[in-house]
Amino acid sequence: MFVDLHMHEMRYSPDSRQCLEDMVARAKQMGLDAIAITDHDSMGIANFAQEYAEKVNFPIYVGVEYYSLQGDIVTFGITDFPKERIPAQDFIDYVYAEGGVTIAAHPFRNNNRGLEHNLATIKNLTGVEVLNGSTTDAANLLAYQYCQDRGMAAIGSSDSHVLDRVGRYATYLEEEAFTTEELVEVIKKKLTKPAIHTPQGYAIFQPQLDVLLQKLQ
Repeated sequence: MFVDLHMHEMRYSPDSRQCLEDMVARAKQMGLDAIAITDHDSMGIANFAQEYAEKVNFPIYVGVEYYSLQGDIVTFGITDFPKERIPAQDFIDYVYAEGGVTIAAHPFRNNNRGLEHNLATIKNLTGVEVLNGSTTDAANLLAYQYCQDRGMAAIGSSDSHVLDRVGRYATYLEEEAFTTEELVEVIKKKLTKPAIHTPQGYAIFQPQLDVLLQKLQ
């Protein structure tokens, strides 16, 4: 399954310009098999998303992009979260105890919203966005390097706020996941591969690490 695991819907993300109905239609055009709504510090869309997913027979996962004191973390598998900003490690520990998964969102984007080099010391983080559709290639490559070094799940996501960004990057799930609960289990097993949309469809992102290091120098 090719899925987009980081997207924002306008009802609960004020910076988004896309509605769920149009996002699903665009996702189908792009060849995606599911999408995830990860609004900024909100899971308010959960009930509507579940109802709409059943109506159109298209999986919609719901998570949250939580703004910790060290940066943004995309999370699945929880039903509530701290309403105040807390340290990243404390939030990750909370999600881990709840049985959920945590993914470092755009860790090296130049906007002070990524975990950056905290990736080297944080414990129990499940995955890293190594492809983020609103982040530079250099920042994505650095995230890929950290992900490989730490042995975490590699995630690709569009981080779309407008329709023409939907599905630019995606994640290939090596096992099917039709619910958020099933998605959590696949990510825990690290059965994920980042992917790039091409005119021929999705292609798995498999760069050689030595080439990446040269590009970063």
